[in-house]
Amino acid sequence: MINLREHVGEPLGRPITLAVVGAGARGAAYAELAARWPGTVRIVAVAEPRDAARESFAARHALPPERVFPGWKELAAEGRIADAILIATLDADHLAPTETFAEQGYDILLEKPIAPTEAESLAIGEAAARTGATVAVCHVMRYTPYTAALRRALPGLGDIVSVEHLEPVGWYHFAHSFVRGNWRREDESTFALLAKSCHDIDWLGFVVGRPVRRVSSFGGLRHFRPDNRPPGATDRCVTCPAEPSCPYSAVRMYRQGLRAGSGPKHYFAQVMTQGVLTEQALTEALAEGPYGRCVYACDNDVADHQVVNLEYEGGITASFTMTAFTPLENRHTKIFGTRGQLTGDGRFISVYDFLTEKTTTIDTSLDGSSAAEGHAGGDAALIRSFVTALHEGRPELILSGIAESVDSHRVVFAAERARRTGQVVFMAQPATS
Repeated sequence: MINLREHVGEPLGRPITLAVVGAGARGAAYAELAARWPGTVRIVAVAEPRDAARESFAARHALPPERVFPGWKELAAEGRIADAILIATLDADHLAPTETFAEQGYDILLEKPIAPTEAESLAIGEAAARTGATVAVCHVMRYTPYTAALRRALPGLGDIVSVEHLEPVGWYHFAHSFVRGNWRREDESTFALLAKSCHDIDWLGFVVGRPVRRVSSFGGLRHFRPDNRPPGATDRCVTCPAEPSCPYSAVRMYRQGLRAGSGPKHYFAQVMTQGVLTEQALTEALAEGPYGRCVYACDNDVADHQVVNLEYEGGITASFTMTAFTPLENRHTKIFGTRGQLTGDGRFISVYDFLTEKTTTIDTSLDGSSAAEGHAGGDAALIRSFVTALHEGRPELILSGIAESVDSHRVVFAAERARRTGQVVFMAQPATS
Protein backbone atom coordinates (compact mmCIF):
# COMPACT_ATOMS: atom_id res chain seq x y z
CA MET A 1 0.00 0.00 0.00
CA ILE A 2 1.12 3.57 -0.66
CA ASN A 3 0.37 7.08 0.60
CA LEU A 4 0.56 10.18 -1.54
CA ARG A 5 3.01 11.77 0.89
CA GLU A 6 5.36 8.79 0.44
CA HIS A 7 5.79 8.98 -3.32
CA VAL A 8 5.57 12.63 -4.38
CA GLY A 9 6.93 12.86 -7.91
CA GLU A 10 7.15 9.08 -8.21
CA PRO A 11 4.46 7.56 -10.46
CA LEU A 12 3.26 4.10 -9.49
CA GLY A 13 3.74 1.18 -11.82
CA ARG A 14 0.24 -0.10 -11.08
CA PRO A 15 -3.26 1.32 -10.60
CA ILE A 16 -4.05 2.67 -7.14
CA THR A 17 -6.63 0.64 -5.24
CA LEU A 18 -9.80 2.30 -3.96
CA ALA A 19 -12.37 1.17 -1.40
CA VAL A 20 -15.81 2.80 -1.22
CA VAL A 21 -17.78 3.46 1.96
CA GLY A 22 -21.36 4.34 1.09
CA ALA A 23 -22.72 3.02 -2.21
CA GLY A 24 -25.62 5.43 -2.43
CA ALA A 25 -26.18 7.92 -5.21
CA ARG A 26 -22.96 9.89 -4.77
CA GLY A 27 -20.71 6.97 -3.88
CA ALA A 28 -21.95 4.93 -6.83
CA ALA A 29 -21.60 7.89 -9.21
CA TYR A 30 -18.04 8.63 -8.15
CA ALA A 31 -17.10 4.96 -8.40
CA GLU A 32 -18.58 4.84 -11.90
CA LEU A 33 -16.39 7.77 -12.88
CA ALA A 34 -13.31 6.17 -11.33
CA ALA A 35 -13.97 3.03 -13.36
CA ARG A 36 -13.31 5.05 -16.52
CA TRP A 37 -9.57 5.04 -15.73
CA PRO A 38 -8.77 1.35 -15.18
CA GLY A 39 -5.06 1.92 -15.72
CA THR A 40 -5.04 4.51 -12.96
CA VAL A 41 -7.47 3.18 -10.34
CA ARG A 42 -9.06 -0.15 -9.43
CA ILE A 43 -12.06 -0.47 -7.09
CA VAL A 44 -11.42 -3.31 -4.66
CA ALA A 45 -13.99 -3.12 -1.83
CA VAL A 46 -17.32 -1.64 -0.76
CA ALA A 47 -19.07 -1.08 2.56
CA GLU A 48 -22.81 -0.37 2.40
CA PRO A 49 -25.57 -1.31 4.88
CA ARG A 50 -28.41 -1.56 2.34
CA ASP A 51 -28.51 -5.01 0.76
CA ALA A 52 -29.73 -4.00 -2.70
CA ALA A 53 -27.31 -1.10 -3.10
CA ARG A 54 -24.40 -3.18 -1.79
CA GLU A 55 -25.11 -6.14 -4.07
CA SER A 56 -25.63 -3.93 -7.11
CA PHE A 57 -22.35 -2.10 -6.51
CA ALA A 58 -20.44 -5.34 -5.94
CA ALA A 59 -21.79 -6.85 -9.14
CA ARG A 60 -21.05 -3.72 -11.18
CA HIS A 61 -17.41 -3.68 -10.07
CA ALA A 62 -16.90 -7.47 -9.93
CA LEU A 63 -15.95 -7.49 -6.26
CA PRO A 64 -15.34 -10.86 -4.55
CA PRO A 65 -17.57 -11.68 -1.54
CA GLU A 66 -14.71 -11.23 0.93
CA ARG A 67 -14.40 -7.58 -0.14
CA VAL A 68 -18.09 -6.71 0.29
CA PHE A 69 -19.01 -5.42 3.76
CA PRO A 70 -22.29 -4.42 5.46
CA GLY A 71 -20.67 -1.41 7.12
CA TRP A 72 -17.49 0.62 7.46
CA LYS A 73 -16.55 -1.00 10.79
CA GLU A 74 -16.41 -4.43 9.18
CA LEU A 75 -14.20 -3.04 6.43
CA ALA A 76 -11.94 -1.32 8.97
CA ALA A 77 -11.62 -4.59 10.90
CA GLU A 78 -9.75 -6.02 7.91
CA GLY A 79 -6.97 -3.47 8.30
CA ARG A 80 -5.76 -1.46 5.36
CA ILE A 81 -6.72 -3.27 2.17
CA ALA A 82 -6.49 -0.37 -0.33
CA ASP A 83 -4.40 2.68 -1.08
CA ALA A 84 -7.30 5.11 -0.75
CA ILE A 85 -10.90 5.22 0.35
CA LEU A 86 -13.96 7.18 -0.76
CA ILE A 87 -16.31 8.08 2.09
CA ALA A 88 -19.79 8.92 0.81
CA THR A 89 -21.97 8.07 3.79
CA LEU A 90 -24.69 10.35 5.10
CA ASP A 91 -23.31 13.61 6.46
CA ALA A 92 -23.78 12.65 10.12
CA ASP A 93 -21.68 9.51 9.60
CA HIS A 94 -18.45 11.11 8.36
CA LEU A 95 -16.42 11.66 11.52
CA ALA A 96 -15.85 8.16 12.88
CA PRO A 97 -14.94 6.42 9.61
CA THR A 98 -12.74 9.30 8.47
CA GLU A 99 -10.79 9.29 11.72
CA THR A 100 -10.49 5.49 11.68
CA PHE A 101 -9.33 5.19 8.08
CA ALA A 102 -6.91 8.11 8.45
CA GLU A 103 -5.35 6.30 11.43
CA GLN A 104 -5.05 3.16 9.28
CA GLY A 105 -3.02 5.03 6.67
CA TYR A 106 -5.58 5.53 3.92
CA ASP A 107 -5.67 8.60 1.72
CA ILE A 108 -9.28 9.77 1.70
CA LEU A 109 -11.76 11.39 -0.67
CA LEU A 110 -14.59 12.72 1.50
CA GLU A 111 -17.99 13.78 0.23
CA LYS A 112 -19.05 17.26 1.23
CA PRO A 113 -19.96 18.61 3.68
CA ILE A 114 -17.06 17.51 5.86
CA ALA A 115 -19.45 16.97 8.78
CA PRO A 116 -22.77 18.43 10.00
CA THR A 117 -21.21 20.37 12.89
CA GLU A 118 -18.28 22.74 13.18
CA ALA A 119 -16.72 20.69 15.98
CA GLU A 120 -16.77 17.50 13.90
CA SER A 121 -15.42 19.32 10.85
CA LEU A 122 -12.51 20.65 12.89
CA ALA A 123 -11.94 17.17 14.35
CA ILE A 124 -11.59 15.69 10.86
CA GLY A 125 -9.11 18.40 9.95
CA GLU A 126 -7.14 17.63 13.11
CA ALA A 127 -7.17 13.89 12.32
CA ALA A 128 -5.71 14.56 8.89
CA ALA A 129 -2.99 16.78 10.35
CA ARG A 130 -2.17 14.26 13.09
CA THR A 131 -1.93 11.23 10.81
CA GLY A 132 -0.55 12.90 7.70
CA ALA A 133 -3.35 11.43 5.61
CA THR A 134 -4.29 13.19 2.40
CA VAL A 135 -7.97 14.12 2.81
CA ALA A 136 -9.61 15.75 -0.20
CA VAL A 137 -13.17 17.09 0.03
CA CYS A 138 -15.60 16.77 -2.89
CA HIS A 139 -15.88 20.50 -3.60
CA VAL A 140 -16.47 19.73 -7.25
CA MET A 141 -17.00 23.36 -8.28
CA ARG A 142 -13.28 24.00 -7.88
CA TYR A 143 -12.55 21.45 -10.61
CA THR A 144 -14.87 22.47 -13.45
CA PRO A 145 -13.53 23.78 -16.78
CA TYR A 146 -15.75 26.81 -16.15
CA THR A 147 -13.96 27.64 -12.90
CA ALA A 148 -10.54 27.23 -14.49
CA ALA A 149 -11.49 29.58 -17.33
CA LEU A 150 -13.04 32.09 -14.95
CA ARG A 151 -9.90 32.25 -12.82
CA ARG A 152 -7.77 32.77 -15.93
CA ALA A 153 -9.96 35.76 -16.84
CA LEU A 154 -9.68 37.46 -13.44
CA PRO A 155 -6.48 39.47 -14.12
CA GLY A 156 -8.31 41.35 -16.87
CA LEU A 157 -10.71 42.78 -14.27
CA GLY A 158 -8.01 44.61 -12.33
CA ASP A 159 -8.61 44.38 -8.59
CA ILE A 160 -11.78 42.57 -7.49
CA VAL A 161 -14.07 44.93 -5.57
CA SER A 162 -17.26 42.91 -5.12
CA VAL A 163 -19.08 39.75 -6.21
CA GLU A 164 -22.71 38.67 -6.67
CA HIS A 165 -23.39 34.93 -6.71
CA LEU A 166 -26.67 33.02 -7.00
CA GLU A 167 -27.34 29.33 -6.49
CA PRO A 168 -30.67 28.60 -8.21
CA VAL A 169 -31.43 25.28 -6.53
CA GLY A 170 -34.54 24.65 -8.61
CA TRP A 171 -38.08 24.15 -7.37
CA TYR A 172 -38.34 20.41 -7.93
CA HIS A 173 -34.76 19.71 -6.81
CA PHE A 174 -35.44 21.48 -3.53
CA ALA A 175 -38.76 19.64 -3.08
CA HIS A 176 -37.04 16.30 -3.70
CA SER A 177 -33.96 16.76 -1.51
CA PHE A 178 -34.84 19.37 1.10
CA VAL A 179 -38.58 18.93 1.66
CA ARG A 180 -39.24 15.22 1.09
CA GLY A 181 -35.70 13.84 1.08
CA ASN A 182 -32.65 13.11 3.19
CA TRP A 183 -31.71 16.75 3.82
CA ARG A 184 -35.11 18.03 4.93
CA ARG A 185 -34.39 18.12 8.68
CA GLU A 186 -31.47 19.56 10.58
CA ASP A 187 -31.57 16.87 13.27
CA GLU A 188 -31.23 14.14 10.64
CA SER A 189 -28.68 15.85 8.37
CA THR A 190 -27.77 19.53 8.76
CA PHE A 191 -28.94 23.01 7.79
CA ALA A 192 -29.53 23.81 4.11
CA LEU A 193 -26.65 26.25 3.64
CA LEU A 194 -24.15 23.59 4.67
CA ALA A 195 -25.83 20.71 2.86
CA LYS A 196 -26.38 22.55 -0.43
CA SER A 197 -24.23 25.64 -0.54
CA CYS A 198 -20.95 24.88 1.22
CA HIS A 199 -19.84 24.38 -2.42
CA ASP A 200 -20.63 28.01 -3.16
CA ILE A 201 -19.08 29.59 -0.08
CA ASP A 202 -15.96 27.51 -0.73
CA TRP A 203 -15.96 28.50 -4.42
CA LEU A 204 -16.26 32.19 -3.65
CA GLY A 205 -13.21 31.99 -1.40
CA PHE A 206 -11.35 30.06 -4.12
CA VAL A 207 -12.14 32.81 -6.64
CA VAL A 208 -11.52 35.82 -4.37
CA GLY A 209 -8.38 34.27 -2.91
CA ARG A 210 -8.60 35.97 0.49
CA PRO A 211 -9.90 34.97 3.91
CA VAL A 212 -13.32 36.11 5.14
CA ARG A 213 -13.33 38.61 7.98
CA ARG A 214 -17.05 39.37 8.59
CA VAL A 215 -20.32 37.57 7.82
CA SER A 216 -24.03 38.42 8.01
CA SER A 217 -27.01 36.40 6.80
CA PHE A 218 -30.79 36.40 6.48
CA GLY A 219 -33.40 33.87 5.38
CA GLY A 220 -35.53 30.97 6.57
CA LEU A 221 -38.33 28.54 5.74
CA ARG A 222 -40.77 30.69 3.80
CA HIS A 223 -42.98 28.49 1.63
CA PHE A 224 -42.90 24.74 2.38
CA ARG A 225 -45.08 25.01 5.47
CA PRO A 226 -48.52 23.66 6.44
CA ASP A 227 -50.11 27.11 6.32
CA ASN A 228 -49.41 27.26 2.56
CA ARG A 229 -51.34 24.07 1.71
CA PRO A 230 -53.91 24.55 -1.07
CA PRO A 231 -57.54 24.20 0.06
CA GLY A 232 -58.57 20.56 0.19
CA ALA A 233 -55.04 19.23 -0.20
CA THR A 234 -54.32 15.76 1.20
CA ASP A 235 -51.11 14.42 2.68
CA ARG A 236 -50.13 12.52 -0.49
CA CYS A 237 -50.03 13.67 -4.08
CA VAL A 238 -51.69 10.49 -5.39
CA THR A 239 -54.90 11.28 -3.47
CA CYS A 240 -54.82 15.08 -3.70
CA PRO A 241 -57.43 17.00 -5.71
CA ALA A 242 -54.98 19.91 -5.99
CA GLU A 243 -52.24 17.75 -7.55
CA PRO A 244 -52.88 18.65 -11.24
CA SER A 245 -52.38 22.36 -10.54
CA CYS A 246 -49.48 22.03 -8.06
CA PRO A 247 -45.98 22.72 -9.42
CA TYR A 248 -44.52 20.49 -6.70
CA SER A 249 -46.52 17.39 -7.67
CA ALA A 250 -44.58 14.22 -6.89
CA VAL A 251 -46.74 12.30 -9.35
CA ARG A 252 -45.78 14.55 -12.24
CA MET A 253 -42.09 14.87 -11.41
CA TYR A 254 -41.29 11.22 -10.75
CA ARG A 255 -43.37 9.91 -13.65
CA GLN A 256 -41.45 12.26 -15.92
CA GLY A 257 -38.27 10.88 -14.39
CA LEU A 258 -39.40 7.31 -15.00
CA ARG A 259 -39.90 8.06 -18.70
CA ALA A 260 -36.68 10.03 -19.10
CA GLY A 261 -33.49 8.22 -19.97
CA SER A 262 -31.22 10.71 -18.22
CA GLY A 263 -31.20 14.05 -16.46
CA PRO A 264 -32.03 15.16 -12.92
CA LYS A 265 -35.65 13.93 -12.83
CA HIS A 266 -34.48 10.50 -13.96
CA TYR A 267 -31.86 10.53 -11.23
CA PHE A 268 -34.40 11.62 -8.59
CA ALA A 269 -36.77 8.85 -9.70
CA GLN A 270 -33.95 6.36 -9.20
CA VAL A 271 -33.39 7.67 -5.69
CA MET A 272 -37.12 7.55 -4.94
CA THR A 273 -37.47 3.92 -6.08
CA GLN A 274 -34.09 2.85 -4.68
CA GLY A 275 -32.84 2.10 -8.16
CA VAL A 276 -35.82 -0.03 -9.28
CA LEU A 277 -37.16 2.08 -12.14
CA THR A 278 -40.45 0.31 -12.85
CA GLU A 279 -44.04 1.51 -12.90
CA GLN A 280 -44.87 -0.73 -9.95
CA ALA A 281 -41.97 0.49 -7.84
CA LEU A 282 -42.83 4.11 -8.58
CA THR A 283 -46.52 3.61 -7.79
CA GLU A 284 -45.66 1.98 -4.46
CA ALA A 285 -43.18 4.74 -3.59
CA LEU A 286 -45.74 7.44 -4.36
CA ALA A 287 -48.32 5.72 -2.15
CA GLU A 288 -46.09 4.72 0.74
CA GLY A 289 -42.65 6.32 0.60
CA PRO A 290 -41.42 9.72 1.79
CA TYR A 291 -41.13 11.11 -1.73
CA GLY A 292 -44.88 10.82 -2.34
CA ARG A 293 -45.78 13.25 0.42
CA CYS A 294 -47.33 16.68 -0.07
CA VAL A 295 -44.63 19.33 0.23
CA TYR A 296 -46.89 21.18 2.66
CA ALA A 297 -47.34 18.13 4.90
CA CYS A 298 -43.73 17.00 5.45
CA ASP A 299 -41.60 17.22 8.57
CA ASN A 300 -39.03 19.52 6.94
CA ASP A 301 -37.49 22.44 8.81
CA VAL A 302 -34.52 23.70 6.72
CA ALA A 303 -34.45 27.15 5.12
CA ASP A 304 -35.75 27.41 1.57
CA HIS A 305 -34.01 30.74 0.89
CA GLN A 306 -30.98 32.48 2.36
CA VAL A 307 -28.74 35.46 1.67
CA VAL A 308 -25.14 35.58 2.93
CA ASN A 309 -23.02 38.73 2.94
CA LEU A 310 -19.24 38.34 3.14
CA GLU A 311 -16.41 40.80 3.70
CA TYR A 312 -12.98 39.49 2.77
CA GLU A 313 -9.58 40.69 3.85
CA GLY A 314 -8.85 43.96 2.09
CA GLY A 315 -12.48 45.06 1.98
CA ILE A 316 -13.68 42.91 -0.94
CA THR A 317 -17.38 42.13 -0.53
CA ALA A 318 -19.61 39.36 -1.82
CA SER A 319 -23.31 38.58 -1.64
CA PHE A 320 -24.57 35.03 -2.05
CA THR A 321 -28.18 33.92 -2.51
CA MET A 322 -29.45 30.35 -2.19
CA THR A 323 -33.09 29.91 -3.17
CA ALA A 324 -35.45 27.07 -4.02
CA PHE A 325 -37.65 29.22 -6.21
CA THR A 326 -35.94 29.03 -9.59
CA PRO A 327 -35.61 26.72 -12.57
CA LEU A 328 -32.92 24.08 -12.11
CA GLU A 329 -30.03 25.79 -13.84
CA ASN A 330 -26.41 26.86 -13.53
CA ARG A 331 -25.21 29.26 -10.89
CA HIS A 332 -25.02 32.92 -11.89
CA THR A 333 -22.08 35.13 -10.95
CA LYS A 334 -21.02 38.72 -11.48
CA ILE A 335 -17.54 39.88 -10.47
CA PHE A 336 -16.93 43.62 -10.39
CA GLY A 337 -13.33 44.79 -10.82
CA THR A 338 -11.53 48.08 -11.17
CA ARG A 339 -10.94 47.52 -14.91
CA GLY A 340 -13.93 45.43 -15.94
CA GLN A 341 -16.90 43.23 -15.11
CA LEU A 342 -17.21 39.45 -15.47
CA THR A 343 -20.59 37.78 -15.89
CA GLY A 344 -20.86 33.99 -15.77
CA ASP A 345 -23.64 31.40 -15.84
CA GLY A 346 -21.71 28.19 -15.25
CA ARG A 347 -20.95 27.78 -18.93
CA PHE A 348 -20.54 31.15 -20.63
CA ILE A 349 -18.19 33.83 -19.30
CA SER A 350 -18.50 37.40 -20.57
CA VAL A 351 -15.84 39.97 -19.69
CA TYR A 352 -16.56 43.66 -20.29
CA ASP A 353 -13.42 45.82 -20.50
CA PHE A 354 -13.78 49.40 -19.26
CA LEU A 355 -10.92 50.66 -21.45
CA THR A 356 -12.03 49.24 -24.79
CA GLU A 357 -15.76 49.06 -23.93
CA LYS A 358 -15.79 45.64 -25.59
CA THR A 359 -17.15 42.31 -24.35
CA THR A 360 -15.34 39.02 -24.79
CA THR A 361 -17.42 35.84 -24.39
CA ILE A 362 -15.97 32.41 -23.65
CA ASP A 363 -17.90 29.13 -24.01
CA THR A 364 -16.33 26.82 -21.44
CA SER A 365 -18.44 23.77 -22.27
CA LEU A 366 -18.57 23.09 -25.97
CA ASP A 367 -20.38 19.81 -25.38
CA GLY A 368 -23.29 21.70 -23.82
CA SER A 369 -23.12 20.02 -20.41
CA SER A 370 -25.26 21.55 -17.70
CA ALA A 371 -25.13 22.08 -13.97
CA ALA A 372 -27.37 19.09 -13.44
CA GLU A 373 -25.12 16.71 -15.37
CA GLY A 374 -22.08 15.83 -13.29
CA HIS A 375 -21.82 19.37 -11.93
CA ALA A 376 -20.76 20.68 -15.37
CA GLY A 377 -17.80 18.32 -15.52
CA GLY A 378 -16.74 18.88 -11.92
CA ASP A 379 -17.51 15.34 -10.76
CA ALA A 380 -15.33 13.73 -13.41
CA ALA A 381 -12.54 16.28 -12.99
CA LEU A 382 -12.53 15.79 -9.20
CA ILE A 383 -12.19 12.02 -9.48
CA ARG A 384 -9.58 12.28 -12.22
CA SER A 385 -7.56 14.79 -10.18
CA PHE A 386 -7.71 12.70 -6.99
CA VAL A 387 -6.74 9.38 -8.54
CA THR A 388 -4.08 10.95 -10.78
CA ALA A 389 -2.58 12.81 -7.82
CA LEU A 390 -2.20 9.51 -5.98
CA HIS A 391 -1.12 7.50 -9.01
CA GLU A 392 1.50 9.97 -10.25
CA GLY A 393 2.57 11.48 -6.92
CA ARG A 394 1.24 14.95 -7.79
CA PRO A 395 -0.45 16.49 -4.72
CA GLU A 396 -0.86 19.83 -6.50
CA LEU A 397 -3.73 18.31 -8.50
CA ILE A 398 -5.87 18.20 -5.35
CA LEU A 399 -7.53 21.63 -5.24
CA SER A 400 -9.80 20.96 -2.23
CA GLY A 401 -7.56 19.76 0.57
CA ILE A 402 -8.92 19.39 4.07
CA ALA A 403 -7.30 22.56 5.50
CA GLU A 404 -8.84 24.86 2.88
CA SER A 405 -12.16 23.03 3.16
CA VAL A 406 -12.27 23.35 6.94
CA ASP A 407 -11.69 27.08 6.57
CA SER A 408 -14.54 27.51 4.09
CA HIS A 409 -16.82 25.35 6.27
CA ARG A 410 -16.08 27.67 9.20
CA VAL A 411 -17.50 30.52 7.09
CA VAL A 412 -20.67 28.51 6.45
CA PHE A 413 -21.15 27.83 10.16
CA ALA A 414 -20.54 31.53 10.88
CA ALA A 415 -23.18 32.49 8.30
CA GLU A 416 -25.73 30.21 9.94
CA ARG A 417 -24.97 31.72 13.35
CA ALA A 418 -25.45 35.16 11.80
CA ARG A 419 -28.81 34.13 10.34
CA ARG A 420 -30.06 32.76 13.64
CA THR A 421 -28.85 35.63 15.81
CA GLY A 422 -29.27 38.57 13.44
CA GLN A 423 -25.72 39.63 14.24
CA VAL A 424 -22.57 40.22 12.23
CA VAL A 425 -20.08 37.44 12.96
CA PHE A 426 -16.38 38.29 13.04
CA MET A 427 -14.13 35.48 11.83
CA ALA A 428 -11.05 34.34 13.70
CA GLN A 429 -7.80 33.90 11.76
CA PRO A 430 -8.20 30.91 9.41
CA ALA A 431 -6.15 27.79 9.91
CA THR A 432 -4.44 28.12 6.52
CA SER A 433 -3.17 31.67 7.12
